[in-house]
Amino acid sequence: MANPATPLILLMLISLLAAIEGAQDSTELMWAKKLKTRKKTTSETVTNLQFYFHDTLSGKTPSAVRVAQATDTNKSPTLFGALLMADDPLTETPDPNSKLVGRAQGLYGSSCQQELGLIMAMNFGFTDGMYNGSSISILGKNQAMNLVREMPVVAGTGVFRLGRGYAIAKTHWIDFTTGDAIVGYNVTVIH
Repeated sequence: MANPATPLILLMLISLLAAIEGAQDSTELMWAKKLKTRKKTTSETVTNLQFYFHDTLSGKTPSAVRVAQATDTNKSPTLFGALLMADDPLTETPDPNSKLVGRAQGLYGSSCQQELGLIMAMNFGFTDGMYNGSSISILGKNQAMNLVREMPVVAGTGVFRLGRGYAIAKTHWIDFTTGDAIVGYNVTVIH
């Protein structure tokens, strides 16, 4: 004959196992959870791109222009609230006359009050070789005064469809009087 305490012990054991299984590892955060992913059935390509971004605010034909600003933008040391639209050439080398490989089109704005930080929403459209007609999109903070900074690649089209990755930007040259700059980009895209 079965012990009458057996169902109670079994219930307590099941509850204990459920509690242990549901308990979070001490290294896991409360707001983040690791998810199980299905096994990849297709291979992905990793592409590295290196090019130069020429942002010209001065002269007769600037490639970036201010399109909006807050009422106090000109009083801010970081130009907080300024919004610029850009159509910047992307070239093979830092020389502005080197081979054009694409254009960076989009907007950036001064989004920080304590440091020069830009929020960038840019489409880097390529016009050369097998990447002609393909693009990547960068959306993130650009800490422009840091010599080297990292931004996320959030999307892509053409060859880079479903792309994701990161862009390392390194200032090659800057004119602090005009704001003109040449920035080297080293981009890794998984697609």
